[in-house]
Amino acid sequence: EVQLVESGGGLVQPGGSLRLSCVASGFTFADYDMSWVRQAPGKGLEWVSSISSGGGATSFADSVKGRFTISRDDAKNTLILQLNSLKTEDSAMYYCARAPAYRSLYNAVLRGRGTQVTVSS
Repeated sequence: EVQLVESGGGLVQPGGSLRLSCVASGFTFADYDMSWVRQAPGKGLEWVSSISSGGGATSFADSVKGRFTISRDDAKNTLILQLNSLKTEDSAMYYCARAPAYRSLYNAVLRGRGTQVTVSS
């Protein structure tokens, strides 16, 4: 079965850190550009970050640049998003997506069920 499974979310105080993981199965993970997107309550999907096949190129939304890093371990079929210096506005459900940045918000894109990040004191 082709699927993506996210984990690593939780409740953290402002300024804290979290490490999100996304494990892929059912397809050749290394062949695909991958992205993270998020959705806060009552808001639409927002692109967060992307990484190219092979990991040579990364990109970030301005809202997270300098605070988040994205990486991949193709041997473990795993996508990672490291979240540092978290702010309350980072609270959202985070999804990994099998897509480059420009397609990551399309409805037809493969995404996981998400992992919840809540930043609160």
